[in-house]
Amino acid sequence: MSLLNRVQQLPKGFVWGAATAAYQTEGSTKVAGKGKTMWDDYLVAQGRFLPDPASDFYNRYEEDIRLSAEHGLNAIRVSIAWTRIFPNGDDAQPNAAGIAFYRSVFEECRKYGIEPLVTICHFDTPIALIKKYGGWKDRRMIDAFVRYCEVLFDNFGGLVKYWLTFNEINMLLHMPFMGAGLVFEPGEDVQQVKYRAAHHELLASARAVKLAHEKMPGAMVGCMLAAGQYYPYSCAPEDVYKGMESDRDNYFFIDAQARGAYPVWAEKRMERAGVQLDWEPGDRETLAEGTVDFISFSYYSSRCVSADPVISAKHARGNAVISSVVNPHLASSEWGWQIDPLGLRITLNTLYDRYQKPLFIVENGLGANDTVEADGSIHDPYRIDYMRKHIEAMLDAVNLDGIPLLGYTCWGPIDIVSASTGEMKKRYGMIYVDKQNDGTGTLARSRKDSFYWYKKVIASNGEDLD
Repeated sequence: MSLLNRVQQLPKGFVWGAATAAYQTEGSTKVAGKGKTMWDDYLVAQGRFLPDPASDFYNRYEEDIRLSAEHGLNAIRVSIAWTRIFPNGDDAQPNAAGIAFYRSVFEECRKYGIEPLVTICHFDTPIALIKKYGGWKDRRMIDAFVRYCEVLFDNFGGLVKYWLTFNEINMLLHMPFMGAGLVFEPGEDVQQVKYRAAHHELLASARAVKLAHEKMPGAMVGCMLAAGQYYPYSCAPEDVYKGMESDRDNYFFIDAQARGAYPVWAEKRMERAGVQLDWEPGDRETLAEGTVDFISFSYYSSRCVSADPVISAKHARGNAVISSVVNPHLASSEWGWQIDPLGLRITLNTLYDRYQKPLFIVENGLGANDTVEADGSIHDPYRIDYMRKHIEAMLDAVNLDGIPLLGYTCWGPIDIVSASTGEMKKRYGMIYVDKQNDGTGTLARSRKDSFYWYKKVIASNGEDLD
């Protein structure tokens, strides 16, 4: 089937964009009343690169949005830094300077016809609430989050159509400090704490969805998953079961957000493990009334698992957070992430079969060490090849499989500090930012070859992928 036939069934108004996060792009972490988040200390505590001023989006947002318009993007995914709105997370009054900044960002997007796609909490728990409540282990975080959402919806409701409640919410189980601000005390039951925190985030998300629908009738609110199908390493039944269980772990949060209740297997598993959630009257109704409008997800790679402990010890080196056995059928990126475009199509089909809700790819990209040539050009054919093959898989899922897909926002428009490694040299952007791992650089922006390629893809609505 030709590419032309592939794209004829892309939905009208398909969203082509790129994605970022506040803590990786904005910088200016100590200006205009902004409070500290867990991210401000996270990399430093690990001896990694200090992100401020990151890519300096806080001061350069007009330039970056103008470049996005030149790029042809019709959407930009951004996140709001909770502590720009409430420096301590639950202050008596919101920070006017923070509201003014994001209003300016969204108005600038609208000026160019760019749709903001806003993540409300992107690994951004306020440090003050971690110290005060222990992060999301405490139910009082729910009210603080909902009040934060209310301020966002009241101030930006006319400027933002698409909202996501929590970024990669399933990462709470893998990165509990980043995902929920959790710090475990000696002797504390780690599983108990993580699942209680998950319960609180899910209740907060449900309340936010309901509030958004009340305040912004035309808005769409989605959940966000760190996705990637788990393949059994072999056809041995034990490996197949291991793959099924790993997928279940991954989808636990989305099951609740999409269906409005915990899946029966999760209830039984928590019961067997002695995990007791702090259910209160009305919690089940809250979950049921706050189901999301669509499922969004990041996809960088599939995963592979085995029940054999010897094989399981052979980890792929790319993702240090989510364990995966090396898949011998896949190539790997410079940083060891295995590259699997067909896995994106498989993941799209799995998600739609499971939830029957519209889908949205909100992260997909390749981290690589780009070289600036003597004439200033930046040739990144490896990034173009990665994106081309994944977009082809996406088009096949839409056209051949009938998957209802709202859009594709790759990661990302500009180079940003890597969340997983704390590096600038691991670059995902289609626009080069002159900043190095040691913090040196002018922060000047330069267009890579992938910038011009993706611009052509968007202009042709995916028809021209050459």
